[in-house]
Amino acid sequence: MKINRIFVATLLIAAFCLPFIGMSQRMVVLNMPSYDEESLFHFGFVLGVNQSLVTVKPINDLNRHMFDSTYIPDILPLPDSARVLSLNSDPIPGFVISIVGNMQMGKHFELQFVPSLSFGDRSIIYELETYRYRPGAPDPVQRVTVTKKIPSTYINFPIEIKYKSVRYNNFRPYLLAGAQYSLDLASQAKKREQKNKAEKIVKFNQNDIYIEAGVGFDFYNEWFKFGLELKMMYGLMDVLKRENNIYTESIDRVNSKIFQVSFTFE
Repeated sequence: MKINRIFVATLLIAAFCLPFIGMSQRMVVLNMPSYDEESLFHFGFVLGVNQSLVTVKPINDLNRHMFDSTYIPDILPLPDSARVLSLNSDPIPGFVISIVGNMQMGKHFELQFVPSLSFGDRSIIYELETYRYRPGAPDPVQRVTVTKKIPSTYINFPIEIKYKSVRYNNFRPYLLAGAQYSLDLASQAKKREQKNKAEKIVKFNQNDIYIEAGVGFDFYNEWFKFGLELKMMYGLMDVLKRENNIYTESIDRVNSKIFQVSFTFE
């Protein structure tokens, strides 16, 4: 699965800059030298961009399974039957805003709660082969590409554990791992059906549980701590809502996946 260029570029920039950050901070004045020890709790906010996509597992006999016209609600002219040749998903950019609360758990660990509101679309691309026989008509077999976009607005409730390395002057890297509950407010919105009456929309279930892992870099400035964080979240639940049509019955399972770059201000 390809990750969008923005994540690769951010990783390369971070890796390239780290040696120079270390060199430049050998003889510097420490900013907020007692920041991590002076208080048990710290608070801030997060701005971020993300890439939302899905991992689609098709049914076992996908290419052999024929769907009759009752399962094909929005392809015109209506075919007599159709089958799905392939299923794919493309990443789509979105953004996230969060507040963050940290509790110190010793010298190297923090417990972090980051409730957030995130926006992003996901899409499933169907390659279909339809069959429609009419006397005197041209080739009854046609290939059709159908893209179903699923917009989502999430309220997220993640709990994370951060492991922080030893602070080096005004720089400190860390690793994180955690779990997240997400509530999707937009995937099943009735307004989508009202706007797309001639098209069958694909819906996702509202609830999902994610596991997450990431890496981050804290930079201590004179008045605040700035953080750059890269994180991956993988959904554990099958989020596809079944509605007895070719778009849902051709899929065995759908899991969400999110790549996120965040900028933290504490």
